[in-house]
Amino acid sequence: MDPTTIGIWATVGMVSMLLLRIPISVVLVATGYTGLVIVMAGRGGGFDLELGFMAANSFLGELPYSSTAEYTFVTIPMFLLMGYIATEAGFTKDLYHTARMWLGRVPGGLAVASSVGCALFAAISGSSLATAAAMGRMAVPEMLARGYDKGLATGVVAASGTLGSLIPPSILMILYAVFTDQSIAAMFVAGIIPGLLSLLIYVGMVMIRAKINPALAPPTEKSTWQEKFGSLKSTWGMLLLLTVVVSGLYTGMFTPSEAGAIGAAIAFLISLFSRRINREKTSSALLETLKSTSMLFAAVIGAYMVTSFTALTGIAAELTSWAGSFDVHPIVVIASLSLLYIFLGTFMGSIEIMLLTLPIVIPIVKGLDYDLIWFGIIMIKYLEIGLVSPPVGINCFILKSVVNDDVRLSQIFRGVSWFIVMDIITIALLVIFPEIVTFLPNLM
Repeated sequence: MDPTTIGIWATVGMVSMLLLRIPISVVLVATGYTGLVIVMAGRGGGFDLELGFMAANSFLGELPYSSTAEYTFVTIPMFLLMGYIATEAGFTKDLYHTARMWLGRVPGGLAVASSVGCALFAAISGSSLATAAAMGRMAVPEMLARGYDKGLATGVVAASGTLGSLIPPSILMILYAVFTDQSIAAMFVAGIIPGLLSLLIYVGMVMIRAKINPALAPPTEKSTWQEKFGSLKSTWGMLLLLTVVVSGLYTGMFTPSEAGAIGAAIAFLISLFSRRINREKTSSALLETLKSTSMLFAAVIGAYMVTSFTALTGIAAELTSWAGSFDVHPIVVIASLSLLYIFLGTFMGSIEIMLLTLPIVIPIVKGLDYDLIWFGIIMIKYLEIGLVSPPVGINCFILKSVVNDDVRLSQIFRGVSWFIVMDIITIALLVIFPEIVTFLPNLM
């Protein structure tokens, strides 16, 4: 069997195992290891299985250290720790409360506040799933109690939770930058305008729908100016944190790894100063950071194994040559990749899709001479749509677990469909006007 055929069968095997809900780290390591054994065993003209096992075992013995002992990977646990500390200290609740005070009286006020609150939460946590879970507990019950349409109330949180992938700091951005040898700081900065654009399009759609049909989002009581300005007192710390991290990265004052460490330190000091954190909450934040980091690093090791395996099979080069052989505009290839990512997103998680496809897709994108920073943002937007697309839509299932029997799953998917359309509009704008993504990184 030639290496390319082995690579194709390995890809089919990976997708099959993921459909069986086997953990991504196990799938990647098993696929990479098995593939290396088979490819190396057949390299001498015959099929020496012992030689294949020796080569794969040697590779596996060195890879866990060589693939993760990089300074850039320090960024991941630092930003995770920053988010967990802010969550344990309850600052995310303050952000939502402030957004509700200031935006409550605009059409669809609570839904708009929820969308803004999700964006701010996402900027701190860097996790779409954490944003959907936390904001679902805070915002959805309040909107339902005020008579909001169930689809709108849950859809806005499920969709806005995906902004955690796009608004920096983002774990997906870090992984993408490391695997494609791009600047993490440039990726973070590139996501700012697309992230804000996505938020504004969401907010605009909610306000227009609420204006046309007030029954979707009944008006709430008006907050006084004293209440509005009073709510700002509890948010100064997180706004300061975000300002320091983003401005430091943009100006080059510190590296992404240093930004993560500084952000975690500032979050802890603010929590300590405001007496919102104790030994128990600190231990919880550290434990959650350790768990999340361990799972991510295990997946990274597996992804490097698959990358090495696909390099030996030559499947990436074959696909690059295949993509270049079509007499079509390169944008057609990008559109085809969008269908692939949205399809995979209907039954797989974002990290799984990214680690599974990067070894194959990136050579194609390089062959088309596209900017890898621009494509990274486009890919993340595709992954965001996958987080809310049926039949899986992980964010939608998280919302369902939060609201229990108060809202049917079909109502959540109905509500989120409006936001999927908005995401498609956003992607079209980013493709037609790539400067939306590249403008800020080019100024760095």
